[in-house]
Amino acid sequence: MPSDPDPRLLRSFVAVAEELHFTRAAARLFVAQQALSRDIRRLERETGGELFVRTTRQVALTDEGARLLPYVRRVLAAYDELGGAVSGTGGDGRPLLVDVGAPVGTAYTVLEEARRAEPDRDFAARFHSGLTGAAAELLAGRLDVAAGRVAGLDPGVLGRLGHRIVRYERMAVLIADDHPLAERDRVPLDALAGETLYAGAGNPATAEWTDLAARLFAGRGIEMAEPYPEIDGPEEFVRVVRRRGWSVLASTDFIEVPGMVLRSIVDPVPLAPVSLVWRRGLRHPGLEVLLRTAAELGGLHGWLVKPAGSWLPAVDVSVLSP
Repeated sequence: MPSDPDPRLLRSFVAVAEELHFTRAAARLFVAQQALSRDIRRLERETGGELFVRTTRQVALTDEGARLLPYVRRVLAAYDELGGAVSGTGGDGRPLLVDVGAPVGTAYTVLEEARRAEPDRDFAARFHSGLTGAAAELLAGRLDVAAGRVAGLDPGVLGRLGHRIVRYERMAVLIADDHPLAERDRVPLDALAGETLYAGAGNPATAEWTDLAARLFAGRGIEMAEPYPEIDGPEEFVRVVRRRGWSVLASTDFIEVPGMVLRSIVDPVPLAPVSLVWRRGLRHPGLEVLLRTAAELGGLHGWLVKPAGSWLPAVDVSVLSP
């Protein structure tokens, strides 16, 4: 490995190592596949050996590539922390850009309480759904903080982000007010067998939520609604949901939809873990305010208490474990 490696070449190496596919890696990096191949060949010349075995059918790491991968990841993490520290210098002089998704829910509640606690601090809210989409904005420096289910992110992306679990939201179903299940105050999970629920399929920005839904539906006879393009904003969401006649997998904090009711799901209670997420190396006093506020709200309202017998995917438990 050269003594002063080019970070671009290192990022190219990690992307190919994680995707094991040059086309997907190039798309992830927003570069042409030919340019990515040139970067890999250049890095191989500089390291003095092959990093990948390429055939017409597959791409695989060589032993040397596998040996170097953890070192390269640590170098890139250091670069990211340095960049975050530089961009965060003088954080008092710029607003903290926070994506809360919608004007309801955990992230919005934390942001509003942080604003009340420190009215002189400048927080700028963004309203874009989906942590998967927000993660790209975080890494590009166009956003500072977002919220959502981190276990649904690509490991290579998650490794470049800081995160802290702040709440286990209880999941719910949004159904028409004349639906037979609307008569119940709470809906047993088994009662949703045979139902078709919208869970963001077709929207790449919310892939982490769709993945959570797929895990919940598996083996329970619950169908995923057909893919639909990204729905932008609460008003458009209401329009599309009513037009399509969908029932919706949601959390117990959700926007109001005329003609529909929100019912908690029980037996078991499925949980949607919400973490605050930020770019590694970010230095901004507003981030500390948000984390402190989230901890205070969590303690006050029991946000991190999981009901007995609740449901949470094993992958989430693993990622969120200390």
